[in-house]
Amino acid sequence: MSAAADATSLLSTDAVRERCGRILEAARADRSRWFAFEPARLDDAADTVAAVTRRRYPTLAVPYHSRWRHFEAGGVDRVAAVEEAAGDALADPAERARARIDLAVVSVLLDAGAGGAWRYLDRETGATLSRSEGLGVASLRAFAAGLFSSDPARPLRADAEGLARLDAARLADAFQAGPSNPLVGVDGRLALLRRLGDALAARPATFGAPARPGGLFDALTAGGATEVRAHDVLRALLDGFGGIWPQGARIGGVAVGDAWRHPAAGGEGATAGWVPFHKLSQWLTYSLLEPFESAGVRIVAPDALTGLAEYRNGGLLVDAGVVVPRDAAAFAAPLPPGAEPIVEWRALTVALVDALAPKVRARLGVDAVRMPLAAVLEGGTWAAGRELAQQARRGGEPPFAIASDGTVF
Repeated sequence: MSAAADATSLLSTDAVRERCGRILEAARADRSRWFAFEPARLDDAADTVAAVTRRRYPTLAVPYHSRWRHFEAGGVDRVAAVEEAAGDALADPAERARARIDLAVVSVLLDAGAGGAWRYLDRETGATLSRSEGLGVASLRAFAAGLFSSDPARPLRADAEGLARLDAARLADAFQAGPSNPLVGVDGRLALLRRLGDALAARPATFGAPARPGGLFDALTAGGATEVRAHDVLRALLDGFGGIWPQGARIGGVAVGDAWRHPAAGGEGATAGWVPFHKLSQWLTYSLLEPFESAGVRIVAPDALTGLAEYRNGGLLVDAGVVVPRDAAAFAAPLPPGAEPIVEWRALTVALVDALAPKVRARLGVDAVRMPLAAVLEGGTWAAGRELAQQARRGGEPPFAIASDGTVF
């Protein structure tokens, strides 16, 4: 098999689960340099996640874990208000889905760690928000104001030309960022959006003219399809956006994105020792499911996607004592995403969220049909991870510091 064919095999959630599973097996066999695995604590973690889920969603009608939850911060349906104000411009369900896809894509790409000091004042509601909720609402307001559109008459759009025109000052202003309100990674976020614009322009057959993320709706429902597989959405994103990640890996000339080396990852050929996560691409996929469903398109097999290899799910496992650092000094200074301890932590997160999900469902008395993995995350592991972090560390910081440019986490 060629190096390019090897690399393409990493562009799937089967590869994510397989490689992460191998790293978990190494930890289970006490062959990890960085973490001790305490399987008995999984039940404690499941108890915590189930309790948080029941408190947040008493009827157990849990929506997908997606960017849409952040737009609703404080129980305010901001997207509905924006769409109502748009009037006839979004009357067509397909165009509304395209606009929602545009919004979700730019918003997710702007959704990296904000830092503990940053805040956003949502002037329309008077709410002051931080972290993911603040970033989500800030990006929604920027989208509604036409920041990402090249056509002032069509503000509710993100297109290649509009993204190419964006500069750091306008982006920082939209996020109310400055010396007294520092936002981590503004330049990295800007670079990512510009790369997105380049990727859109390079694939007119997929993204249309003007080139916009919403073109995915037409590409994936060609011929009047009324069903779309969740993994097909992810694969379209990996193919279309694989080259936009500044820290993204390339193997055999193929952009494999969020993939990193680990000695326990296994594999053969050009991909030996590589473990893929596709965290932002999967977070984006989860966030695109509702736009498709809003236009009457059924999402098939959502559980093909994995848990997200990020610091809330991963922090849950550390703070619940499921994975225990062998040497705290190894994590004393910020580590880059490619550092072996961080790669291992992320891999354990993916594998152990899969192990947690059926335990959580059993405690809640539901099955995977009623509560797919996306709902377990939302209910769920992400929220429990945040709560434990707030109890353990000032400002709710993650257990380990990551030296990120805003394009991985």
